[in-house]
Amino acid sequence: MTPYRQPGVVLADRHFTVPLDHDRPGGETIELFAREVVASDQTGAELPWLVYLEGGPGCAARRFVGGQAWLGRAVRDYRVLLLDQRGTGRSTPAGRQTLPLRGGPQEQADYLTRFRADSIVRDCELIRPQVTGGAPWTVLGQSFGGFCATHYLSTVPDGLDTVLVTGGLPSLDAHADDVYRAAYPRIERKVAAHYARYPQDVERARRIAVHLVEHDGVTLSGGYRLTVEAFQSLGILLGTGDGSHRLHYLLENAFVRTPQGTALSDAFQEDVQAALSYAARPLYAVLHEAIYTQDARPTGWAAERVRAEFPQFDAEKTLASDAPLLFTGESVHPWAFDCDPALRPLRETAELLAQRTDFTPLYAPERLAANEVPVAAAIYHDDMYVDTAHSLHTARTIRGLRTWVTDEYEHDGVRASGEHVVNRLLALVRDEI
Repeated sequence: MTPYRQPGVVLADRHFTVPLDHDRPGGETIELFAREVVASDQTGAELPWLVYLEGGPGCAARRFVGGQAWLGRAVRDYRVLLLDQRGTGRSTPAGRQTLPLRGGPQEQADYLTRFRADSIVRDCELIRPQVTGGAPWTVLGQSFGGFCATHYLSTVPDGLDTVLVTGGLPSLDAHADDVYRAAYPRIERKVAAHYARYPQDVERARRIAVHLVEHDGVTLSGGYRLTVEAFQSLGILLGTGDGSHRLHYLLENAFVRTPQGTALSDAFQEDVQAALSYAARPLYAVLHEAIYTQDARPTGWAAERVRAEFPQFDAEKTLASDAPLLFTGESVHPWAFDCDPALRPLRETAELLAQRTDFTPLYAPERLAANEVPVAAAIYHDDMYVDTAHSLHTARTIRGLRTWVTDEYEHDGVRASGEHVVNRLLALVRDEI
């Protein structure tokens, strides 16, 4: 490892080899990448370790510059390991370019069953002795990283000193149908709040939707096919602290006049493609519903099926009335694999995963009820991404867990708050408040 510097911190790149299938330790291996971070004035200090598990699934650890966001607070007390979970970032990648090396769609789907929280936790346990010398470490889990942390507590709590969760306490037993049945009303509330803040966006959104319907979708300059359903999925922005403002600025720049008539502007097309493409995180789309599977029932495109129970999200019906167009939120639908060039080659693979019936349970409520690891969780009171009621029920199951329920932040509070969220969670697990 050759250390290098950024403002206030010293970093080192670390590489690990782990089994693809932990039940076959002598079989095929994959590589993991992680970035070690320590404060510049503590490079020689004996510090405990904190491993950060990013949200997702399928998202690499965030690339900070210096002590941005929560990292500046964490390095005052810890050496931090920013882990690119398997299949992401600089770890052995999994996407449209690499998955054909596995074979056809069935082989690809079989391969990807080993990329859920259970495998990620076993990766952590395998590399932990190499990092800490065997000492337990602290886990900071954001969103899906909190799902992984909950699985960690369910399976190998001896590897944990402390657990901090932000916006990521999962339901312990809900099927994906239950997750989305709870999600659509939350999404509708977020959209209503956005239109209350920016009433001019009601007409802007309808105008864009009408244009897309009249043109049977528009192929953007980067190859993404923007249908009205894909346009509605921009509502995923509304789950973040500044997302409503970002959506507003995106909508106001939608149209230009051309010699051929009104068209979607290049700037709008570029911004939409950047917001909707899964090129940088294909596993987010392919594995999204698989993170909720707890039994033999297939997910079967739960978000798409459950959406039919909420006809107010039907764009065609909305445009035939005077109702505002509703955006959708954090959900993945089969049409995304037709719209997104990064996903098109994975359409059949995703279908096979959606019908899979052999996923194993991820959580052990009985073991969580006997938990002895200090745990604190930030629960955002109307989180678009993770249902608050589900999180509170899980919080009551995990023995000793302390919660901080807040409406100060949205789902990205750990990043948006600077040091505040992590500082509050550390104070809770240390009984300072």
